[in-house]
Amino acid sequence: MNGALQVAKTGLSAQDTQLQLISNNLANVSTVGYKKERAVFEDLLYQTRRQPGAQTADDSQLPSGLQVGNGVRVVGTQKLFTEGQLEVTDQAFDVGISGSGFFQIQQPNGDIAYTRNGEFHLDSESRLVTAEGYLVDPGITLPDDTQSFVVANDGTVSVTTPSNPEGREVGQLELANFVNPQGLEAIGQNLFLETAASGAPQVGTPGEDGLGILQQGMLEGSNVNATEELVNMITTQRAYEINSKVISTADEMLSFVTQQL
Repeated sequence: MNGALQVAKTGLSAQDTQLQLISNNLANVSTVGYKKERAVFEDLLYQTRRQPGAQTADDSQLPSGLQVGNGVRVVGTQKLFTEGQLEVTDQAFDVGISGSGFFQIQQPNGDIAYTRNGEFHLDSESRLVTAEGYLVDPGITLPDDTQSFVVANDGTVSVTTPSNPEGREVGQLELANFVNPQGLEAIGQNLFLETAASGAPQVGTPGEDGLGILQQGMLEGSNVNATEELVNMITTQRAYEINSKVISTADEMLSFVTQQL
C-alpha cells in the first residue's frame, strides 16, 4: 500500500507541474513572440523482482519477469519554436521575423540576449531599444530630424530627413540562429540566453543562410493555441483526480486492514 501512495504522490507532483506550464502558456497567449512550453515526463526506476528471461529450470525461462514501477517525474521542459502568426500593426518600429532567427539585444551588463519580439522603440538618444530600454545589437541610431523610418526585408535600415528626402542607410539589423533553439535559456522579458545545449549563435543577414526575412509594421504573435491548452488543462485535471483517487483507495484499504487486525 505504501508503494501505491508513493507512486500516486509522484503523479500528483507531475500533474501539478504540468498545470503550472499550461497556466503560464495561457497567461502569455497575447505576449509578442512568446513560445509555448510543455513538460517532458519519464517513468522512475523499476523494482525488478524477477528478471525477464531468467532461468526457471534447465530448459525454461521467464517470458516477462516481474517489474514494478515507482511513478513518474518531470525531467525537463521544452520550448516549442513554431512560428506564431504575423499580425499587422502599421507601426514603423514594429518588426516581425518571417522564418527562423532571433534579434540580438544588448543587456545592461553587456551580454547579448536573443528575442523574437520585434516591438522596438526609440530612447532619448534616438537609439533603437526594446520596451525595457535594452539596445538592439548592432546598434541603430536615428538622426534627430528623421521624418520616416524604413526596414527592408534584408534588415537594411533607412531614414529620410529634410536634407535628404530620398533616404539614406543608417544601419543593418542582423539575425542570429542556433543549431538547437530549444536549448536556449529563457530569462523572462521575452529574452533567451545562449547555452552549451543551444550551440553558438550563427549571425547573418536576414534572408540569407536559412534566416527569415523581416517584415516592418508587423509583429509575431504568441504560438499558444488557447483551445489546445484548455483541452490539455482538462486532461491534466482528470489525471490529477485519478491519482488523488489512488491515494484515497489505498488509504481505505489500509484502514480496512487496521480494523481487522
